[in-house]
Amino acid sequence: MLGTGKIGEALLSGMLRAGWSADDLMCTARRPERAEALRARYRVEVVTNTEAAKAADTLILAVKPQDMGTLLEELAPHLPADRLVISAAAGVPTDFFEARLAAGTPVVRVMPNTPVLVDEGMSVISGGSHATEDHLLRAEAIFKPVGKTLRVPESQQDAATALSGSGPAYFYYLVEAMTDAGILLGLPRDKAHDLIVQAAIGAAVMLRDSGEHPVKLREAVTSPAGTTISAIRELEKHGVRAALIAALEAARDRSRELASGNG
Repeated sequence: MLGTGKIGEALLSGMLRAGWSADDLMCTARRPERAEALRARYRVEVVTNTEAAKAADTLILAVKPQDMGTLLEELAPHLPADRLVISAAAGVPTDFFEARLAAGTPVVRVMPNTPVLVDEGMSVISGGSHATEDHLLRAEAIFKPVGKTLRVPESQQDAATALSGSGPAYFYYLVEAMTDAGILLGLPRDKAHDLIVQAAIGAAVMLRDSGEHPVKLREAVTSPAGTTISAIRELEKHGVRAALIAALEAARDRSRELASGNG
């Protein structure tokens, strides 16, 4: 594990809880105090980037996108072409890695989202030109302990980033707005927050477990001339649906810009 920030540490913790042996894992850390904390918490070996490149059969690169080029320059002279490289960096395509590593190096691109921190993430997986089914299965085994995984062609990664990678932020934004509405309606902030968060959790579980289309679930709450349809009318009047579609298009377009190096 190269890069042990929040996402990297969540993956490390998930792998250990899923039964991986600490003896089979190693990680890197920039700061000595961070390295010591990781050793104490997870009993894993903390090594340098070069040592990891020489010893590991799978490298998970969980550094910031802007740091990836420098990291690859450091790794490339020491990384054999038969090692699997898994990138968890947003907006960095597999050909970026393939151009900087030994010819034939298998690369798998993964876009996790922040709910991996609570084992409820979605990790979207795409293989590079040299990645085989075994490589994709290995990536899935690493990310499944912290949520679900979904394979897509790499051409769909920008769209998946817009929906899933950035998706939690949209829900936080809605919860923030609805909490403010609750305050306007006379509720204390803490009670408004609790009501909205539980409504969000309940709705998400119903969507996941019922298998019903969201329209059917919404209609079940929408009585003729009732409160819900009055609210829906206002949402439609103010173009909320169109705004959401436009927002996701903007996120997709920005992901494309970052992937092309125009960030």
